[in-house]
Amino acid sequence: MTKIAYVLALLRRLLHLNRRKAAHLPRRHSQLPRILLRIYLAAGVLLALVAVGTAGFYLIGKERANLSDAFYMTLITVTTVGYGEVVPIHSFGERLFAGLIALAGFGAVTFLFTSLTVFFLETDLDYTLRRRRMEKQVRKLHSHFIICGFGRVGRNVANELTTTHRHFVAIDSDEAALETQRERTPGLVYLGGDASDDELLLSAGIMDAHGLFAVTGDDSRNLMIVFTAKQLNPKVRIVARCHEVRNAEKLRKAGADSVISPDFTGGMRIASSMIRPHVVSFLDEMLRSEHKLRLEEVLVPERFEPRALDTLRLRSPNYVLLAVRHGGNLVFNPSDEFMLEPGQHVIVMASPQGRQELEGALLPD
Repeated sequence: MTKIAYVLALLRRLLHLNRRKAAHLPRRHSQLPRILLRIYLAAGVLLALVAVGTAGFYLIGKERANLSDAFYMTLITVTTVGYGEVVPIHSFGERLFAGLIALAGFGAVTFLFTSLTVFFLETDLDYTLRRRRMEKQVRKLHSHFIICGFGRVGRNVANELTTTHRHFVAIDSDEAALETQRERTPGLVYLGGDASDDELLLSAGIMDAHGLFAVTGDDSRNLMIVFTAKQLNPKVRIVARCHEVRNAEKLRKAGADSVISPDFTGGMRIASSMIRPHVVSFLDEMLRSEHKLRLEEVLVPERFEPRALDTLRLRSPNYVLLAVRHGGNLVFNPSDEFMLEPGQHVIVMASPQGRQELEGALLPD
């Protein structure tokens, strides 16, 4: 009985673990519902056979057997262990009944355990293959962004990156929510797990990433994500979300290049809507424009040959040159004689196509 209890406990643990994994699997492509139906059907048939067998052997045994003997006789018949007949069987009909119970019971037990095995393999295999497909897609990316935390803020960040034609990888511990979002946004590349884990960030391509967003709803988790990411790739730019303003300095010390407090930013936006409504409405209309206009910055490549702006002819209906970041200074509306050099940042109002045009114009010949 001790071994049986141990096996049952092990099966219960395996079922619990695989149910947790199954909750994160895509429901559209998974065969798990069909496999679970087979398991329930096999278990139901087995219970029915045990009930029929117990009743049958009880009637066969008459006064010589009780319900306990009949139940035990059914079990040893179904499992074909043959420990000894506690209910005497003599006539052809009685032997035929025992044989049918043995055949049907053995088939039901075999089908049940086969279905359980397929359930375990299907869950692990489906999860592993899907994870490998995602990691293969990530390996194709370069200079992409990593969004750690795919809640409301993370989804808005993803929407902005998608609108401006930038690639990203989403990371969240709630893989079921990520899969649901992928159904709404085909092509979403994501990895499930703790974003502060070294291996997961490496799988997300932290070494080749252009930037990382730590935007979970927990300041302490964002702190760990920032610290881990900077340890892995000190050059990656990190923007962190901060609920408590007092934690902003901690995030900066951990390595965040920029810390944003939604509550503080929201308050500033509300105040701006009151005291400078036309400026705010201009920015809103710019964001909602069919041209998807944004304030963009483009880095002048290292191999760029220094030259005056008028020789570049940076004019296009898709972007407007606003300023150039020159060292620690910001030069607004630079003159035609302004020398553009490698390492400077050109700030423009541009559509996604305009940003790509400007990047192409600054490439070395």
